[in-house]
Amino acid sequence: MTIDHLPTRSQEVARALAAAGVRGEVRELADSTRTAAEAAAALGCDIGAIANSLVFISDDEPVLVLTSGSHRVNPEALAHRWGRGELHRATPDQVREATGQVIGGVAPLGHPTPLPTVVDAALSDYPQIWAAAGTPRTVFPTTAAELRRITNATELPVT
Repeated sequence: MTIDHLPTRSQEVARALAAAGVRGEVRELADSTRTAAEAAAALGCDIGAIANSLVFISDDEPVLVLTSGSHRVNPEALAHRWGRGELHRATPDQVREATGQVIGGVAPLGHPTPLPTVVDAALSDYPQIWAAAGTPRTVFPTTAAELRRITNATELPVT
């Protein structure tokens, strides 16, 4: 697999994916995948098969919530289920500091330090899902089980 044609951030994600044994290759799309709706349209898939990577701050540390594109996170309910303090959406600067990536392109891995992670239980409803790969125009195919494995995540309902 050659990755030198990809943006630098996506090359980092591709290397992390390969190191984790992920077979799906990072793809750069002509259209934006910044939102779940844009990604679903560009990929021709159901919006629920898009794994949004959302960074929150909880107990003074960044955490990652990988949610189905068809769901909105209920921070109070998720914090309770996860056994964490309050969840507050991270600012764009906090997202970049925690992940090295920009909002709309945050990958599940390839961050300076692995983040505590939750995978939305609803992602298991799809045999293939798509996640961002470090930029708002790069994605990779995966499964909910693979996401849990490569991020050492807990699976929980997020709504």
